[in-house]
Amino acid sequence: MSKIAFVTGGSRGLGKDMVLRIAEKGLDVVLTYKSNKEEAAKVVEAIEAKGQKAFAVQLDTSEIDSFDAVIAEIKTTLKEKRGKETIDYLVNNAGIGLGNSITETTEEQFDTLSNIHLKGVFFLTQKLIPILNPGGGIINVSSGLARFCMPGYAAYAMMKGGIEVFSRYLAKELGSKGIRANTIAPGAIETDFGGGAVRDNEQYNKAVASATALGRAGLPQDIGSVVAFLCTEEARWINAQRIEVSGGMNI
Repeated sequence: MSKIAFVTGGSRGLGKDMVLRIAEKGLDVVLTYKSNKEEAAKVVEAIEAKGQKAFAVQLDTSEIDSFDAVIAEIKTTLKEKRGKETIDYLVNNAGIGLGNSITETTEEQFDTLSNIHLKGVFFLTQKLIPILNPGGGIINVSSGLARFCMPGYAAYAMMKGGIEVFSRYLAKELGSKGIRANTIAPGAIETDFGGGAVRDNEQYNKAVASATALGRAGLPQDIGSVVAFLCTEEARWINAQRIEVSGGMNI
């Protein structure tokens, strides 16, 4: 039976490419979406067209109180469709772009970022560990902004820095089960993230390209293939690492 990956925010952007690339590696996929059920269904169809099984469930990763019910739904679906309630890989990808200077960041904005990018990731992972098979892996998504600084992203980058620390602790505490934990840190990517600025603002896109050693902004497929690789046996000895996938941005 194929191994299975659970990917949050898998209906669009980076997450969509991740699940498609993971399916190409021969894995089945459970993906989550926040609100666009129709778009998620299209991604499920695309995965199934590649010969793999896929299921989509609604999840807002900022609503921690909903996690138990969502995980119960996932376990029931897995039991019905695959005969077992476990997963092999967890990809904590769901996120939002929200930027403001330090002096203009509100407590509400800070809490929103924390709930989605830090607190939500911590407790969703905590609740999924019991159904994560030995020998599996966790991939958390950070950002190049945890290494280099751009005004307006202090709160966001703080959360991503916390995720990088969390990944190392996961690797330490889950190593006895053979479970690996790594972080990928994308640079600026052409998606609808943050209002699509990198993709749609020509001036911003050129600025990103000029700051990147490979001379362009990133594309979703630059990221998805790396995540898919980490969801394979070939990556079995990669653990507790921060892998920046930015084309050499701000080096």
